[in-house]
Amino acid sequence: MDADEGRRVRLLCPKKSLLPSSSSPGIRWLIGSPLFLPPLTVVASFRCLHALPGDPFSPDFSKEADDIRALLLKGFDIVGALYVGCEEDAQKVIESSRRMRLSLFGEKESYDMLAALANVKTGDICFFVSDSSKPRIVEASNVVYEDNPENYLWERGCLVRCELAFKLPIFVPVNKKSDAEANFSSLVDATVARLRDPSVVYLVEGPLNSEEAPHSIVLHGRELDFSLQTSSHTPLRTNEKESSENTIACSHFCSKKRSNFSSTARESADAIRVTVLFNQSRNSLKMRVPIAEYLPEPAMISVISLKLDVLCYTSKDFPVAAAVSKLIIPGCVDQLDVMKKAAIPELLSQHPQLSPYHFLPPGLFIPVTAVYELSYGETEEKQGEIRKSLHLRLGLPLDRPLLRIANALSFSVRGSRESNLTKDGSSLLQDVHTGIPNSGVSGGIISLIDGSYEYYHYLLDGIDDNGWGCAYRSLQTIISWYRLQQYTSIDVPSHRKIQQALVEIGDKDPSFIGSREWIGAIELSFVLDKLLGVSCKIINVRSGEELPEKCRELARHFETQGTPVMIGGGVLAYTLLGVEYNEASGDCAFLILDPHYTGNDDLKKIVNGGWCGWKKAVDSKGRNFFLKDKFYNLLLPQRPNMV
Repeated sequence: MDADEGRRVRLLCPKKSLLPSSSSPGIRWLIGSPLFLPPLTVVASFRCLHALPGDPFSPDFSKEADDIRALLLKGFDIVGALYVGCEEDAQKVIESSRRMRLSLFGEKESYDMLAALANVKTGDICFFVSDSSKPRIVEASNVVYEDNPENYLWERGCLVRCELAFKLPIFVPVNKKSDAEANFSSLVDATVARLRDPSVVYLVEGPLNSEEAPHSIVLHGRELDFSLQTSSHTPLRTNEKESSENTIACSHFCSKKRSNFSSTARESADAIRVTVLFNQSRNSLKMRVPIAEYLPEPAMISVISLKLDVLCYTSKDFPVAAAVSKLIIPGCVDQLDVMKKAAIPELLSQHPQLSPYHFLPPGLFIPVTAVYELSYGETEEKQGEIRKSLHLRLGLPLDRPLLRIANALSFSVRGSRESNLTKDGSSLLQDVHTGIPNSGVSGGIISLIDGSYEYYHYLLDGIDDNGWGCAYRSLQTIISWYRLQQYTSIDVPSHRKIQQALVEIGDKDPSFIGSREWIGAIELSFVLDKLLGVSCKIINVRSGEELPEKCRELARHFETQGTPVMIGGGVLAYTLLGVEYNEASGDCAFLILDPHYTGNDDLKKIVNGGWCGWKKAVDSKGRNFFLKDKFYNLLLPQRPNMV
């Protein structure tokens, strides 16, 4: 690394993600990877949530460290902090970030730290650099916002993952329930010790979803170095008699064809896999025979199941043996500690069901980990509060379910028989409007659906609904949008389920179930409320001629809500995916997804046949798409304000 690169401040996250809002002007921790990237490289920022009144530079460091220890992948680190202030605050910001890092890792940094001072009004950010060897702070003169942050991060690095399950039996005397916490802590501490046992074997394998033949090696605990030297990218101490496996770099296990992690991770993430194999009987007669333990007083037993799932970031040239000893095992230890602290308060009142998940929410270039208590249920208030806290820390919107379990990264096998399926197992066409021809509106502004959907149309799933099921199909497309955006996990309902829901709320008689009766916008709103708890806005139009007058309102809907719209008029129903509108001329077009299509799911046939495309109220030949003598209802489903 040359001197200029070593002193350059490089930002892999956009400036807008660093700038705090006027309502949350406190400290933001700057995240980097001084072990694997230049020390002054910032890959993300986390908001400080445990600020104390009166002193923004002295938050509750213990609580902050506990939260970030669970969230941050091993391989990433605190490299500084950002604060809304002036140059005089730089020293306090540096000192705060140093104290935060000490609480997080238990050791002082050996690299320069950053202080970023932001001006919310102007949007400017000034960076100051501390010298780790001298007591001075200087303003950074070379600040670069990386054009291709994903490439910069993932061409240099990769992920290493370890899954490990434990069952910890706790024996607690009935008259000494207070011993439960101590017994559980003792079991966790013993498990930590086992992870570093010399007899443990670590199987390292290439990603399952790599198209190339996977590589694998076996590492032995007695040959690994478990010292804590990980604060800078310097040669690591190794044992004198080091096996050749210990020098193999992580690049040996990485796919040669793909380097951009973020563009594919939500569907199928690449990660080097580490499996921990405990030798239950090596050099231990005690482990070879059954043992009975006598408890002289009545006792209760509780078996606590813990599932570890540790994800780490490492450079591709880093020895895989060092990645195991310096990242994976410390990551397992930290995750066990996080789970221990989460489980202890309710150890006897309920059976802990803690499970870690990894996420890569939009706007973030590095994965994060969240440990959820599954016994709450995703819709339970306490689980919602946990997700809300994570959204606040990561700067995510509070009306998008970005950190629900259904959004967790998938590490499934690529190229299997299910490779043509979507993430939830569906093989329906998605987002069929992508790449369709222009609308022909000159100078118009396009407002579109925000998110993915599935195309439901006549005769799908072997149901003959030709002539009566168009509104049902539009509703199914709308519900698929809520599913794919992870607002709900219910299956897209069949015609019969939709009819049953209307009967259950008293809108229809029991004879309606199994019939071929039409439904309209009002019935769709009832079903969305019943099945999803979604509210809807309905626009009434007296004639198809008046629909262009609603383009401004529809554009506003797509910009703020982003949900598909159902248009019902006469005996026909359509799904609206967007509008293009020229406010000056009044010219407009509607992006229509037509549920009346009866063919197979051939995308080219659908687009070329106009089953998905831009429609003007009156086309160039004077033909009306929307009928003059028909009354129209437009159903505008609202986006839930939830995480």
